[in-house]
Amino acid sequence: MISTSSLFAPVELDLKLLTENLTQLIGARHPILGAAAEHLFTAGGKRLRPAIVLLVSRATLLEQELTQRHRRLAEITEMIHTASLVHDDVVDEADLRRNVPTVNSLFNNRIAVLAGDFLFAQSSWYLANLDNLEVVKLLSEVIRDFAEGEILQGINCFETGLTLADYIEKSHYKTASLIANSAKAAAVLSDAPRHVVDSLYNYGRHLGLAFQIVDDILDFTSPTDVLGKPAGSDLASGNITAPTLLAMQEKPYLTTLIEREFSQEGDLENAVELVINSKGIERARELANTHASSAIKYLDCLAPSPSAQALLDLVEYVLDRLY
Repeated sequence: MISTSSLFAPVELDLKLLTENLTQLIGARHPILGAAAEHLFTAGGKRLRPAIVLLVSRATLLEQELTQRHRRLAEITEMIHTASLVHDDVVDEADLRRNVPTVNSLFNNRIAVLAGDFLFAQSSWYLANLDNLEVVKLLSEVIRDFAEGEILQGINCFETGLTLADYIEKSHYKTASLIANSAKAAAVLSDAPRHVVDSLYNYGRHLGLAFQIVDDILDFTSPTDVLGKPAGSDLASGNITAPTLLAMQEKPYLTTLIEREFSQEGDLENAVELVINSKGIERARELANTHASSAIKYLDCLAPSPSAQALLDLVEYVLDRLY
């Protein structure tokens, strides 16, 4: 399995700088928000999204040096991602993320919602200061998509009539939009040709969808200590993901269990077992592979470089999390 440290070697120093800058960017005017932000940025995330921004920046700039605007875009991307996680944890009433207590469990829901709002607002302010209208529009779309994704997930709780297209749409809003739009924004800041800009958006979108599908598979197949949350927790909260959707086509009783919202003893355990013993996980894996293959195709627009190679290896890394 590829490690993220070797994968991100071309931008290792850039990421180190990013981590140092993030806590300073939040500012220490509000001690609680400062503490919440510091907790978030040091909670051991893989920095996947800013790494993609930095790799796309280097792959499109080639011989030129990384600009301050590219670096700031990577920081904004991580701030937006972190803000969405804080709100996610409030909505999901989660106590742990990456085996670290969440902001809502350390402080309370009110502080967590405000901390998320503050991060969104702060990222918007830095975004406006990039003075590039197209980039502002791209990243504003992401913030809107996050909200739309959360609302869709909320209103479709325990909804057994969902289609695979509905699931892909929600996954785009919640995961792929940020990766796609920030990769595109990095190429825009590099003044890359339009076909390169558009290809990198599609690379990010398909990579993001593959990533989300893999995440949803791991919710069933990965032990709690690896995932940082109990197995089947998506299903328990009524969030119907690809493995469940595909398993429902094969195991009608699964639909019955979901429709009664696991109200009887043993319902949830039965449902998880039905998903695991169906072809749902295998078919979801094929779906992830399809999006991964599409992501790879869109990288043809880049000239060979260590950063372009890392973007390619990243696709394999996303799929490797399954094995």
